[in-house]
Order: sequence, then structure tokens, then C-alpha cells
Amino acid sequence: MNLNYYNTFIAVSPDCPVMDGTIPQERAGKPTKAGIEYELAAGQPYFYTQEELLYQVYIRHKEIPEEELEQRGAEIRSAFFGRSQACLRASMLPKKFGWGIHFNAEGKLALVPMESEQYRSYTAGEHKEVKVIPAMRNARPK
Repeated sequence: MNLNYYNTFIAVSPDCPVMDGTIPQERAGKPTKAGIEYELAAGQPYFYTQEELLYQVYIRHKEIPEEELEQRGAEIRSAFFGRSQACLRASMLPKKFGWGIHFNAEGKLALVPMESEQYRSYTAGEHKEVKVIPAMRNARPK
């Protein structure tokens, strides 16, 4: 099963509370899942697919030691993908922190701040080959 997006842009949630791309802060001195997603995706644009990013965030957030990954990596990965995974439309980056996510033809992703010209061009439909979908809302509409 392939969980990746191709030629797709995830726009920020309609009820996103910020007006600019914001870097997620640590909580209790530890990085949050959104913080780890940001660090990985912003640090290496168009390097990760959605599947690989989700897995890397999982192992970092759970602080799985390198030795354990070397010994049981295939088992850990299989168990992770054996469960249903929320896609990046449910990520806090586009829901609360103002980051659009562009997936290229190879399924690799990059963050796009909502205040940028690049973000505007995707959401305005200027890239005909790119499907634009919104991130999930933070709350149900009233």
C-alpha cells in the first residue's frame, strides 16, 4: 500500500490560527511531533516522501535507540505501517503552524510558508499539474 502523494499541494487548514509559517516550539524541553516534522522537512526539502517522513518522525518521537533500529528495524517499520497512519493533511504544520506541503512528481515533499508567493501560486491554481487539497480543519464548522 502506498501512502504517498504525488503532484499534490496540501494548503493550510481553513481555520489555521496563524498568518505566517511558524516554527513549532518544544514542549517541556522536548520536540513535538510537529517540531520533528518541521526539522526534517525544512532541513531537507524534496528528500522525504510522506511515508518516510512519518516513519522518521515516529522513531525520533519515540526515541528508539539506533542499536534497536539496527537489530529490529524491519520489525519496527512493519509494525508501524501495519497500523493505520494519519496522512500529512492531519499534521499540525498545515493545521496550526501555517505551512503548506508540496509533493513533487516523485512524491518528495517540501514545506511552503503560507505568506509566500510560491504558496499563493499553488493555491491560485497556477500549477495545473498539481492537485490542491486543504489540510483537515482544527474543529468542526459551527
